Amino acid sequence: MSAPIKTFVLRLPSRPAGAFSSQRCCASLTQSTARSITTASALRPSRATSIVPQLQQLSRNITHTSPAQKSATANQFRPASDLASKKPAASPADGAAPPPLDWNTFFKLRLRRRRIQVFFSATMGVVGFGAGAALLPTGIAEPLVAQIPLDPFISLGMLTVAFAGAGWLVGPSIGSQVFYLMNHRVKAQIAQKEAEFFARIKKNRVDPTNSSAANPVPDFYGEKIQSVRGYRQWLKDQRAFNRKKSADLI
Repeated sequence: MSAPIKTFVLRLPSRPAGAFSSQRCCASLTQSTARSITTASALRPSRATSIVPQLQQLSRNITHTSPAQKSATANQFRPASDLASKKPAASPADGAAPPPLDWNTFFKLRLRRRRIQVFFSATMGVVGFGAGAALLPTGIAEPLVAQIPLDPFISLGMLTVAFAGAGWLVGPSIGSQVFYLMNHRVKAQIAQKEAEFFARIKKNRVDPTNSSAANPVPDFYGEKIQSVRGYRQWLKDQRAFNRKKSADLI
């Protein structure tokens, strides 16, 4: 709505006060404004005509824009700091992943596990022997000793040795748990390498039915292999066994 036009009446001594009326001033101002708008439209008709379709197309695009396009447009003009903050952070476990386990390292870990198992077997054997020697003389096993037709001292000695043997058998299980607790990062790789190693042993070992006192089976389970060089020597021993078996047959 256009603002009202204020008019001022100027009284001049040479003319009467009614010479300048408000209606005449409004009419003159309206005519001059219309002439200026007509002149501007005549000077720039092409520009005004080209802007109108663009504005209509822009209004239609804004009305029919899908939510996905709106979000894409918002992300396009979002600051880089906001986008960087939404990127997933690298997991510490991925950066600290253990390197692949090679065969030499696997054999070293296998030997270390065997030593830990033997250590715990000896330790638990001593503990079992001490427990048997301390508990059996108290009479806790008197009903069992009475069932054995031997001297009680011999029966107690045998039971004490049985306690020590039980401790020796339990030792490897405890040693394995301690070893895997110390090397938990490569536990899965050790299991994978061990399965592959035993598959190779099973594939390349000789047939034990053809063994004899003069030609025994060379390390049937591969327990003495402690390195890649030892594995190659084991393969040579298997081939030597087969050659000797063939020579004996001839």
